[in-house]
Amino acid sequence: MYLAFFVDRGHAVIPSASLVPQDDPTVLFTTAGMHPLTPYLKGQTHPSGTRLVDCQKCVRTTDIDDVGDPSHLTFFEMLGNWSLGDYYKNESIRWSYEFLTDPQYLGIDPQRLWITIFEGNDVVPRDDESAEVWRSLGIPDERIIALGEDDNWWSAGAEGACGPDTEIFMDRTGVPCARGDECLPGTCDCDRFFEIWNNVFMSYERRGGEITPLPNRNVDTGMGLERTVAMLNDLPSVYEIPTLVEIRNSITEPLEVAPTGEAAARALRILVDHLRAAVFIIGDTTSTLPSNQGRGYVVRRLIRRSVRVAQSLGLDPYHWADCSLRVIDLYGEVYPELERHRSLIHDELRAECERFLTTLHRGMRKLESEIESLVAEGGGVLSGEVAFHLYDTDGFPVDLTQEVAREAGLEVDIDDFERRFAEHRDRSRGQRAAGGLADDSEESVRYHTATHLLHAALREVLGDHVVQKGSNITRERLRFDFSHHAAMTPEEVAKVTALVQEQIDRGIAVEREVMTIPEARAAGAIGLFDDKYEGDVSVYRVPGFSLEFCGGPHVANTGELGHFRIVKEQSAGAGVRRIRAELEPKSAA
Repeated sequence: MYLAFFVDRGHAVIPSASLVPQDDPTVLFTTAGMHPLTPYLKGQTHPSGTRLVDCQKCVRTTDIDDVGDPSHLTFFEMLGNWSLGDYYKNESIRWSYEFLTDPQYLGIDPQRLWITIFEGNDVVPRDDESAEVWRSLGIPDERIIALGEDDNWWSAGAEGACGPDTEIFMDRTGVPCARGDECLPGTCDCDRFFEIWNNVFMSYERRGGEITPLPNRNVDTGMGLERTVAMLNDLPSVYEIPTLVEIRNSITEPLEVAPTGEAAARALRILVDHLRAAVFIIGDTTSTLPSNQGRGYVVRRLIRRSVRVAQSLGLDPYHWADCSLRVIDLYGEVYPELERHRSLIHDELRAECERFLTTLHRGMRKLESEIESLVAEGGGVLSGEVAFHLYDTDGFPVDLTQEVAREAGLEVDIDDFERRFAEHRDRSRGQRAAGGLADDSEESVRYHTATHLLHAALREVLGDHVVQKGSNITRERLRFDFSHHAAMTPEEVAKVTALVQEQIDRGIAVEREVMTIPEARAAGAIGLFDDKYEGDVSVYRVPGFSLEFCGGPHVANTGELGHFRIVKEQSAGAGVRRIRAELEPKSAA
C-alpha cells in the first residue's frame, strides 16, 4: 500500500540496498534508509529520478541489550520516501497525513496524532514552516510540540548530511500519565505515545563543526514497518505481528507446553529477533559470517546469545537454527537473496551453535576447576578476574558463570568483572579513536580536557563510585557516561558545573607525565588500566583537581576552555547516567 501510494505520486520504487554499507566506514550495518542514498542527498543525480520510495532492510545494534522488551528489534524494515531537491515540507507533510488518516489507506483518527518539530538553534531557525502545514491540516497548536536537537534534528553521525525533522506520534491511550501536562511526545517515557513516522528535511551538511546548506533541499522519511503493523492492530508488542508470531511458533513447536510468564516472553522475543537478524545478515547480498571482528562479531553474538536463551527454555539450539528455514520461507519472495543463500544460512547457524556449545563445555570444565579450588580454600566469592578471563578467553557468558557459582553456594564479584569489561571495551574503542574523540581538531581537544574536569567533578560531588563508562567527543559537544544509581538533582548538576568552571577560571596549566602503571596507581590516577600492559603510560594532571591516565591530546591550560555548561543529564542504561555538555568559545566566555 505504501509503495503504491507514492508511485501514484510520481515516485520510483528502488530496491533495498545491502545491509553492508558501501564506502561508509563509520557504521557496521545499514541502520537507516538514508545510508545508501547519501551521495544523492549531496547533489549527485540518482538514475531513477528525484522522487524515490523503498522498503529498506536495516540492522541496528546500539540497543541490542534492550531486545526482549516489547518494542526493540535488531533487524527491521524501514519504509521511506525521498525527494532529492524536488518537493519539500508542504507536500511531504500533506502526503504523510493523507496516508495515515484517509480511510482508503491507514484510516487513523486524526485526533490521535501528535506532532513534534525542531525548536531551532543558533544556526537553523525554528521550523515554523512545518508547524503551519500541520495547523492547516487541522492539528491544533497544543498537539504540536517544539523540541531541541536531541529530539528533532536528524543526522547519520557527527559529520555529513543532516537537518530538522518533524515526528508523528499516535496517542495510544488519550490519558496523561502521572506527569500530567508534562506527558508529551518525545519527552515522556511512558507508553502513551507511539512514534509512527519521521519526516527529515535533510537540507544541511555538517563538516568540521560548521553547518552549511546542501545544494538541494531534500526530504527523507522513515516509517518502521513492524511498529506500524503493531500499532494499526492495537497489538501490545511488535513481536505480535503475523510474521514474528509465525517464527515464534516454529521455535516453540517442540515444547509440549508453551512457556508462560514475562521472563519466558522476553526469552522468546530474543530468539525470534536474533534468528531473523542472523538470517538476514548471513543471507545478505554481501554475506557476513560469524567471526571475532566487526560485523562477524555481531552475528556471532546474536547466535551465541540465542544458544544460551534456548537452553534456558529447554529448547535444542539446533532446532532454533533449523527454524531459519521458516524465516526464509516467510521473507524469501521479497528478498530473493535469502533463497539463494538458503543452505549457507542454515549451515552457518548450525556450525556456530556447535562451536559455541563446544566453548561452553570447555569453559565449564575450567569454571568447575576454579570453583573446586575456591571451595577447598574456604572462599565464598569467585573473583571478577576469573569471570572475565572465562569470558574474554573462552567466550563463556558471565551470566552462566554466576548461575554455576550460585549452584555451588558462591557469589561472583560482578563489580570487578564489569570494571574489567569496561576497561577492555574502552581500550578497544581507544584503539580506533583516542579518548572517544571524533578528530584531533582544536575544538575536540578542548572538549577532551573538559571531560577530564567533568569526571573529577562528578566524583567529588557524587562519590568515588563514579567511573567512566563511555565517552564520545565531537567538535560541538561532549557526551560522558558514568556509573551512578540515580538521576542527578538540579543542585548536583549545578555543583558539578560550578566545580568545572572554577578549574577553567583558575587558568591551570595541564601537565603530562609518563610513568609505569604502578606509579600511576600510587599517585592516585584514575582511568582505564590494563593489568597485562607492561609499558609506560601517560598521565594528565590538572594540579589540585584531576589526575587521569589518558592517551591525550589536551589543551595546555584550562583557561582555553571558555564557559562550560551541562545541557542534559539522563539515563544511559541500568546504573549508568549520561551527561551532554557544551563549551562556549573563549571569546564568548
